[in-house]
Amino acid sequence: MSFLWAIVAGLIIGLLARLLLPGRQPIPIWLTILLGVIGAVAGNALASGLGVRDTGGIDWIRHLLQIGVAAALITVISPAWGRRRS
Repeated sequence: MSFLWAIVAGLIIGLLARLLLPGRQPIPIWLTILLGVIGAVAGNALASGLGVRDTGGIDWIRHLLQIGVAAALITVISPAWGRRRS
């Protein structure tokens, strides 16, 4: 069941990251999910390193870090994917 939650979280985080980026990102939805999952894991690690992973209430800082890492990954991968497809 945790694998299913990772996919759902990756989809949500990846889509939010794509919404933050200007322009069109020529990557498929499966790559958005994959980069969202990687962003979630890396964002959690970064939040743990900063000491803000578990806070009272909603972990806004952790979620912003996850989306930020996913957005950075999409920014790096998207042009490479676009060139590959041309």
